[in-house]
Amino acid sequence: MELHEYAGLDATGLRELIRSGAVRPDEVEAVAREALEIADADLNALTGPLFEPALEYEPGGPLAGVPFVIKDSGPFARGVPFALGSRAIRGALAMVDHDLMTRFRAAGLVTLGQSTAPELGLSFSTEPVRHGPTRNPWAPDRGVGGSSGGAAALVAAGAVPLAHGNDGAGSLRIPASCCGLVGLKPSRGRTPSGPYAGEIGFGLVVEFGLARTVRDVALLLDAVAAPPVGDKYVAPPPARPNAREVGTDPGRLRIALTTRAWSGVPVDPQVAAAATATGTLLESLGHAVSEASPDLDPDVLVEALLLGTMATGAALLLAPRQPDRSRLEAVSRQVLAETEAATALDVMRAVDAQHRVTRPVGLFFTRYDLLVTPTLGQLPAPHGTLDYDNPAYPVRSWLRRILEYGPFTAPFNVSGHPAISLPLGHSREGLPIGVQLVAGYGREDLLLRVAAQLERAAPGHGRRPPLAVDAR
Repeated sequence: MELHEYAGLDATGLRELIRSGAVRPDEVEAVAREALEIADADLNALTGPLFEPALEYEPGGPLAGVPFVIKDSGPFARGVPFALGSRAIRGALAMVDHDLMTRFRAAGLVTLGQSTAPELGLSFSTEPVRHGPTRNPWAPDRGVGGSSGGAAALVAAGAVPLAHGNDGAGSLRIPASCCGLVGLKPSRGRTPSGPYAGEIGFGLVVEFGLARTVRDVALLLDAVAAPPVGDKYVAPPPARPNAREVGTDPGRLRIALTTRAWSGVPVDPQVAAAATATGTLLESLGHAVSEASPDLDPDVLVEALLLGTMATGAALLLAPRQPDRSRLEAVSRQVLAETEAATALDVMRAVDAQHRVTRPVGLFFTRYDLLVTPTLGQLPAPHGTLDYDNPAYPVRSWLRRILEYGPFTAPFNVSGHPAISLPLGHSREGLPIGVQLVAGYGREDLLLRVAAQLERAAPGHGRRPPLAVDAR
């Protein structure tokens, strides 16, 4: 298999070649290693050398032989060191597999490396001091979003067709928007959180992955989305395999559209235009589209997001080995300090704020089938725009800062609703623009049907970035 053949295939296409015997898994792995080395040299998207050998996997799984990377958001894979993007975490090693990693292995994914992430996963840019900025394959002076930024860069460049990531306020959808990918945040309880936690970030964080096509997202969801064992939340089971939703007519839907951020922060006109154009396209496909959005208080949203930062701080404070605080970035130090100072009443205020977001979102989806918004409020930002190592930010101020950049994604982590970012626009500069679709709780089937419908109908689908691994 040649590099240009490999880089042009999604996971579904690659799987079919392997199953047919047209190419051997070891051939695919060899080309994937070459592609990852090329991409990392251009993009700085890996935390270190590739795994040698690849992590163990089941050769008979539904994605057997498909190359894959995991995010530095451990502990995730047995025996693999992790640092959460931080200089302060040294010698940390996962002793057992995360439950989702067990499912990735059973699916047959060939895990070859670890992707970069911002420190503690608490930024919408992937520019940790430990590794430096991860560069965008569409424009290397621009960021890749966060926190699953290294994963997004590698998938967009064609180095791997799928990559692990997670999403606590937009950390799959925002990198997908920045890099021209499909990024699904499943419903709360759709993918597992164990064995280290019964829930991650008080239920705000969902584990999954990134892909270049809707059919790959559906295939990956089918491979890993069995009911979690022992988790606090379990999403309702799908009526049939998610892969069968791709290409299924969704019928005529009631779709709401908004390009206005709940906080009132300005939205880039090109970004807003991409969402509006998507609404027009949905109307042409027979859906009823009107302007509407949930009634959300932006200050309450910030209070609810404190659940995520407090959970992160508590995980470090309760760890057997404390991080060297002098080597933490400034906002991380503030997260630890504020978590230490928090009381039970502070936690309960944040839980109350979560309910004050969840209820209006839930009510909204009794009136509409889908909500369409921009994914980000801006184009992919130049490096340094979000300065996580800036001591000027208390935690609430930092959350408001990142929500100025990405105001549309976080409410649905708080509420637990599924949401997907689709690469449906490009700016005048050639930068990708994502559009977010949100559905009622447990309705990934509806998201996948409409996402596939838009993928087929949208102009420019399948464009490749200038720094794709085969663009040389």
